[in-house]
Amino acid sequence: MVDTPPPPGETLREIAARYGRSYETLRTLAKRPGWPTPNGRKGGAYTYDPADVDPIATAAYRRPAALAPRRLYTAREIATATGISAGTIRADRTKTRADGTPRWPAPDDTTGPAHRWYGRTVTAELERRHAYRRTTQ
Repeated sequence: MVDTPPPPGETLREIAARYGRSYETLRTLAKRPGWPTPNGRKGGAYTYDPADVDPIATAAYRRPAALAPRRLYTAREIATATGISAGTIRADRTKTRADGTPRWPAPDDTTGPAHRWYGRTVTAELERRHAYRRTTQ
């Protein structure tokens, strides 16, 4: 009997490892409409073509933020640019992560009526956050 090579593709666990996410998080993403159909099997798991998966995973896990690093932004401006609501920013300022660090950094400027953050501060914080949001169906 001749061994046939496995089809080209990655399992959900391999895709999750490549994006630095948990398997459960990626499995949730794979249930959304638009997820590609499997192109084969590897062991008991379905495999997916990376070229089909990458645009969907990148859109879900990367937050596009075109913020000028040295400009100050209010919570409302950050919400418009990133999709995170101003209420979430205000709430996250009062919460801490499991390691004790704040979920949102302290404002860089508190002199005016609205607190403001530099674009570089917001961009650094967005790199730490998960970008996947639940959708209502």
